[in-house]
Amino acid sequence: MLIEPPIGELVDRVGSRFGLAVLAARRARQINAYFNELGAGVGGYVPPQVHSLARMPLSIAMQEIAEGKVVPASEPDAEE
Repeated sequence: MLIEPPIGELVDRVGSRFGLAVLAARRARQINAYFNELGAGVGGYVPPQVHSLARMPLSIAMQEIAEGKVVPASEPDAEE
């Protein structure tokens, strides 16, 4: 169960629960890919941006969002 960081704080940073889920899932995939490529020496992914005791990529991603290390990309305004 996710207790730290509080879910309300994360939603406030991202703007919506859906946006939080998408951002955290994408970042968790990047973290997972980074750990999988460590031995290969490829270096195509950004390493975790926080020092965490968490071992799960999703928990690390949530902590990065809480600390402001990962932010959602702003979408350009749709012009009519």
